[in-house]
Amino acid sequence: MAITRVWIEEGCVSCGTSEKFCPGVFKLKWVEHDSAVVREGVDYSLYEEKIMEAAKNCPVGVIKYEEV
Repeated sequence: MAITRVWIEEGCVSCGTSEKFCPGVFKLKWVEHDSAVVREGVDYSLYEEKIMEAAKNCPVGVIKYEEV
């Protein structure tokens, strides 16, 4: 399985979990959104384990990914 899409649903509480587990994919945007965002142009295959770990540890369950 390969991760082909990553996103953060509405409800992010800006706790820093996503960026802590996978800073290559996630970034906190305090000013613009007060939430985390997914960086553009990232090769998810380099970060699959870290993406899954971030999603698993998200306290509000808003980190999502799609596998094929």
